[in-house]
Amino acid sequence: MSAQFAVQTPPGSVALQSLRGRTIWLTGLPSAGKTTIARALAQRLAEEGRPVEVLDGDEARQVLTSGLGFSRADRDENVRRIGYVADLLSRNGVDVICAVISPFRGARDEVRDRHATNTPDDPARFVEVWVSTPVEVCSVRDVKGLYARQRAGEISGLTGVDDPYEPPIAADLELRTDELDLGECIERILEVLER
Repeated sequence: MSAQFAVQTPPGSVALQSLRGRTIWLTGLPSAGKTTIARALAQRLAEEGRPVEVLDGDEARQVLTSGLGFSRADRDENVRRIGYVADLLSRNGVDVICAVISPFRGARDEVRDRHATNTPDDPARFVEVWVSTPVEVCSVRDVKGLYARQRAGEISGLTGVDDPYEPPIAADLELRTDELDLGECIERILEVLER
């Protein structure tokens, strides 16, 4: 599946110039539910007539960051590149939902700072959502089989297991997907966006 970075503008939507674009940055462990939440939120925002785009970390690695590995420097660069695209789109009226593990706090803060620098009059244009599902729950979900492969010794450097994940210190929202259903997660994000 190839990554798609085209803006989805629903029929009858308002002109981009009149919209305030936002970046909703979903961070968390593999199999925490980031992509599921991103796709559902995108559908809801599109139904409301908002231009919206999902930037999924796995899809971005196929195109935008395909030459990068999984060292700390490469992971940070992956986040920077996705953050750059998100900033560009959101400055132009698009709601961008980023579903990216983004394990290191410093790289996430850098993306937030980029958004703040480019639109200092709109600090709420970047919303960090910590999908804080416990690693035990993620390893049972194991959507991509990563946890099983790590246990079998086939891979190493799995975020949250044998590679660090630095939780946000002051996320705009924390979602426990082991305690909330998908609809509740979407409603909580929308409440933050309406502030």
